[in-house]
Formats: sequence, C-alpha cells, structure tokens
Amino acid sequence: MYDARNAVLYVGKARNLRHRLASYRVANPDRLPRRLLRLLYRVERIDWEMCEDEAAALQREAALLLSLKPRFNRAGVWPKPRQFLAWRARPDGLELALTERPEPAWRSAGPSGGQMTHIHRALVRLLWRQLQPERGLADMPAGWFDGAHGPQVLIPQSSAVPANAAAEFLEMLTDGDCEEVRKQLVPAGNAFEQLARDEDWTLVTEYFARPARSEPGSSNLH
Repeated sequence: MYDARNAVLYVGKARNLRHRLASYRVANPDRLPRRLLRLLYRVERIDWEMCEDEAAALQREAALLLSLKPRFNRAGVWPKPRQFLAWRARPDGLELALTERPEPAWRSAGPSGGQMTHIHRALVRLLWRQLQPERGLADMPAGWFDGAHGPQVLIPQSSAVPANAAAEFLEMLTDGDCEEVRKQLVPAGNAFEQLARDEDWTLVTEYFARPARSEPGSSNLH
C-alpha cells in the first residue's frame, strides 16, 4: 500500500486479495482499530505480486518488510535470529521447539528466519492431530491453535500413536519425503479440521519440499 507521495505504508500477504480489500470497504469505521483507520485514509495505490505458493509468499513478505520497513507494519521490520526447528521423543510425548542452538540430543531442521515460527505453529497443530486423534483440534489446550504454546511445547502422546512414531513422521517430513508422510496423516474429524489440516499441510510441505529451503551456509537436517 502506497501513499500520495509513493511511500510504502504497509506490506502484507493475502490468500485472496480481493476478499481482503472488500472487507475494508464494508467494515464499520467505528469498530476498526485507529491505527488501521489511519492507514486506510492514507492509501492512494495498491500494488501486488503473485507468488508460487504460501511458503514463497511468506518469504517474499519477510524480505520486503526488512528492506522497506513500512510505517504501518510492526512485526518483521527488523531481522530476527535464525532459528532451528528441533524435536525429540520423550516418554510422555513429543517435544517441539524453536531454538537458535539445538541441543545435541535433539533432531533439528534449519536454520531459517521468521518463517520458521509459522512452520512451528503449523506443525504443533498437525502433530496434535497425529498424537491425539480422538481429541481433535477442539480439545487442544487453550490458545495452542493460535500459537500461545510459545517456542517450546510438549505434545502428549496417546495409546494410538507413540511419541517415537511422531518423531519419525516429523523426520521424514523435514527431509522432504512428503508423499510418504501424507499416507500416515490421521483423517480429519470434521470440515473445520480438514480445512485447518489442509492449510497447515500445504504450508509445511511447500517449505520442506522447496530445493532452496536451507539458507546459504546452513544445513537443513541435523
């Protein structure tokens, strides 16, 4: 989004740009955050780019935020530490973490920048469904669906799926063996879970299947 002086005001990603912009047109100004109102009043022009997939869009968004530092963006405008995705099987479940330095006893993939946070959250939802197939997303601990679990989380195992099996599932996935992993996915319990699973699966597999998923000077799997 640009202002009248052609300065970049905001950079964002949308699966459906038409829907996103239409939501601004019909929104009640009295209910919009003041910061968003100030942004919308200043916008004179909107440009967009088409990306190959969700992972590529996240990567492009992150690069633009760092290079342009738009006035109305708060997150992502300063470099984040490169993080690894790390995991280990425990007697009580699978532990999944974001860390700058994986411990020797952990398996890990990466490193990557801010995109790894999105991957971590998507994997928590996917692995919860794998380890807790009878409970489903509705029974996740409060806030977990939206990432309130933080950078390190223990997903409890069940009698149906032990933690070691989930760790092997994750290792194959991060190694890019996505088709084999797909065969092991627990069926979704309802339409909402199917949609959530499909979105998370797309994000994760597009990231790990991309040839350039490792950054220069980094190793993808440890």
